[in-house]
Amino acid sequence: MISQDTIQQILSRIDIVEIVGGFVKLKKRGANYLGLCPFHNEKSPSFTVSPAKELYKCFGCGKSGNAVSFLMEHEKYSYVDALKFLAAKYNVTVEETYSSPEVKEQRQTADSLYIINSFAQQFFSKQLFDTEEGQAVALSYLKERGFREDIIQKFQLGYSPRQRDAFTSEALKQQYNAELLTKTGIVAERNGELMDNYRERIIFPVHNNTGKIIGFGARIIGKKENAPKYINTPENEVYIKSKILYGTYFARQSIDKNDECLLVEGYTDVISLHQAGIENVVASGGTSLTPDQLRLIKKYSNNLTILYDGDAAGVKAAMRGLDLALEEGLNVHLVLIPDKEDPDSYVNKVGASGFIEFIKQNKKDVILFQLEVMLKDAGNDTTKKAAAVNIIAESISRINKVEDFTRQQDYIHKSAELLKIDEAGLHSLVNKFIRERMTKLEAKNTRDEEQLPDFPSTDNYEDPTLQLFNTDEVHERALVRCLLEFGLLPWDEETTLAQHALAEIDEWGMVEHPDLLNLVELYRQLYNAGSEPTMKGFLFHEDQTVSKHVVSLADFTEELSPNWIRIYEKPFPTKDELYLQEMQSILTYLKLRKIKKMMDENQRDMEREHTSEELVTLIKTHQHLKQLEMELTKVMGTVIFR
Repeated sequence: MISQDTIQQILSRIDIVEIVGGFVKLKKRGANYLGLCPFHNEKSPSFTVSPAKELYKCFGCGKSGNAVSFLMEHEKYSYVDALKFLAAKYNVTVEETYSSPEVKEQRQTADSLYIINSFAQQFFSKQLFDTEEGQAVALSYLKERGFREDIIQKFQLGYSPRQRDAFTSEALKQQYNAELLTKTGIVAERNGELMDNYRERIIFPVHNNTGKIIGFGARIIGKKENAPKYINTPENEVYIKSKILYGTYFARQSIDKNDECLLVEGYTDVISLHQAGIENVVASGGTSLTPDQLRLIKKYSNNLTILYDGDAAGVKAAMRGLDLALEEGLNVHLVLIPDKEDPDSYVNKVGASGFIEFIKQNKKDVILFQLEVMLKDAGNDTTKKAAAVNIIAESISRINKVEDFTRQQDYIHKSAELLKIDEAGLHSLVNKFIRERMTKLEAKNTRDEEQLPDFPSTDNYEDPTLQLFNTDEVHERALVRCLLEFGLLPWDEETTLAQHALAEIDEWGMVEHPDLLNLVELYRQLYNAGSEPTMKGFLFHEDQTVSKHVVSLADFTEELSPNWIRIYEKPFPTKDELYLQEMQSILTYLKLRKIKKMMDENQRDMEREHTSEELVTLIKTHQHLKQLEMELTKVMGTVIFR
């Protein structure tokens, strides 16, 4: 975990206009800044950044947040990665807490590997562009393949020269650790001697989601006997193949914007499509998709389109990992590239617009395509047909999320038609596979129950800005906002606003909305612990549920026009000067609403049968509540309740 001291240093230096402005072109409009929203396509700017509130909000799509949540939403960073990005930007040294010696050692190794990989990338790029060998052997090859120099630089491609220890000797000269050099896979030890592992190969750096280089793919130039076409980085602390999709760093925003991820096999497929302007594409490296890779795709989009060669091997490759993709809730389609082409060669042949149109016209639903392939292969063989029924039923059973129920039923209906079997029978078979899987899962959970600790839920929360608020909730929100914003300021000579407001909230029970009540309790805990909770502290809270709730309390409409003083030649009272009146007004209103509810309840009780003593008590209760209402009304002014 990042230490609180480090977090506070980062937050104290954040300039939201500078952060957001690094990704969005902003123009100053009054007290705020305006630009085109990066989260949806729009022609008229509705994306507003408030430096005073340290918030952004799009009045078109409703997205809102702070500098940290912007990085999390736009760059798809985790909370920790967003803080580390800001720390690097503002030169803040990151201190971490609660790390065991083993974890610290692992983190130090990872940091060292990142540094070595960065150094290696610069070395290989220099070899490609600045040496005669690199230009003659590698750069000429890439240009013959149709790659422009700008795209080569974008993906940071390089070249490892023929000399057996060109990189190794340079790295050792720079005092990089020999053991770590071999761990990266760039250097190999043979017969007790260190030497370069990727000689005479094109180097493809592999980036993680934050742009750090975690490994390399090294492609041989031309054809050589007994030499593998690619050599890839061995797994280490930063390079875990099952969690990586090549090109994700360059594709993430485009996937998010297009709401579709194109999946190809190779590095050059990704680069060629990017060069053609098709950027929502990543590569699997030709291996079966793993759950981690599928979740990485789902982080950006639920729609996955697999692009593979149209031959038998391509079809077989496309089928791998299908069930896992369905289990993750992805909508999977397949496009087979024709004429023995691959995405790289085909986009160069037909151009970007032709390629995009081809994808649109030739998308096939993977389950139905799989069934068609199996039926074609089965012919009149009843045994193979029966096997196809079982395989397709098992695949459909993977679509078992509640929200995908309609899609599952549609697959059952269409598959039964293609198979020419009874739909009810196929439905029963699908349910059988679901029950078997649930039974296995329950048995596993029972075995593991006593061994695993409970972890807090990480389910996505529903953004409160999507809810419709009634009048009471609007005032509850105003109360909580005022508490967060002005709680540390004085209420009178002896108490703070927080002390007064918390006491009133307890006495009257005036905050009922669970999310708002949670914020009040968090504030109370911090305040009672001797901390000084502030609106900013809650805005940048590590629990993004809390942060988003607080963001939703902010209101851009409260910005005061800078023309006020110029036109009226006198200052207007600020919120900081009016906070006492604002809190008093909110508390009084909520008390009146509470009294009104109690009076209505008391009135309904009076309409029932009672003894004379009970009726007297109810009448006195009504009179007492009426007296309280009158006293509060005098404080507030004339209030009419309907």
